[in-house]
Amino acid sequence: MLPKRGLTAFAGRIAEAEKGNRTTRLIRWFVARYAVDMSEARNPDIASYNSFNAFFTRPLKAGARPITEADFACPVDGAISQLGAIDDHHILQAKGHSFTTTELLGGDSALAAEFRNGSFANLYLSPRDYHRIHMPCDGRLVSMTYVPGALFSVNPTTARGVPNLFARNERVICVFESPEHGPFVMVLVGATIVGSMATVWHGVVKPKPANRIRQWTYADQNITLEKGEEIGRFLLGSTVVMLFRPDTITFSADWAPERSVRLGETMGHRPGS
Repeated sequence: MLPKRGLTAFAGRIAEAEKGNRTTRLIRWFVARYAVDMSEARNPDIASYNSFNAFFTRPLKAGARPITEADFACPVDGAISQLGAIDDHHILQAKGHSFTTTELLGGDSALAAEFRNGSFANLYLSPRDYHRIHMPCDGRLVSMTYVPGALFSVNPTTARGVPNLFARNERVICVFESPEHGPFVMVLVGATIVGSMATVWHGVVKPKPANRIRQWTYADQNITLEKGEEIGRFLLGSTVVMLFRPDTITFSADWAPERSVRLGETMGHRPGS
């Protein structure tokens, strides 16, 4: 019943406010409330951040997240919501809830067909987590699509209670082509209080009008990113949904729903490798 867009816009204005005592107090409260480990930050000085967004999207210090040599690296700090096989074209959201790849991908049935019976992973970023998103493997950017939608919270409780949650919320769909693993998709899902999402090749993704699907293609550009390289960030946190084609990835044996994960750890291997 909350006015999600108004609340999100209000939170965004606060998060972008310039440095001052109020901003510093807010950051100190947030660090204490969510037990944020500032020793991992490149800049651990809370008082030096010009805005809450600058603090929230802070980079980590060098070496804080070693990148695995395995085929696929975890792209974020967070927790596994769900993962496994795509059932024909259905993705498990939570017990009793699923959504289709076509719904997730903004109605693009041709793109969705590439991932029929493939694999997926839904990774949730809590408020305390590092909020930059990185590449799970080497890849070249093919396209990016903005899909307007709702702004429901994406925490585990909401995921269990709101049908089609990740396919209803605002999202940014990033399609990549890996030289070793073929096409894969990373969907950045917005949520309540998420100011916006940004990518390293585009900046903040907020097209106008905001109620229409918008796509950018990059066939004429050579935007390539290596495994572990940053692709973007949430300005106030959310969820990443990844899609892989069949016979592309076998998830690590210790990966299971509700398990905490860290950027750079082994996410999986190519079958047979």
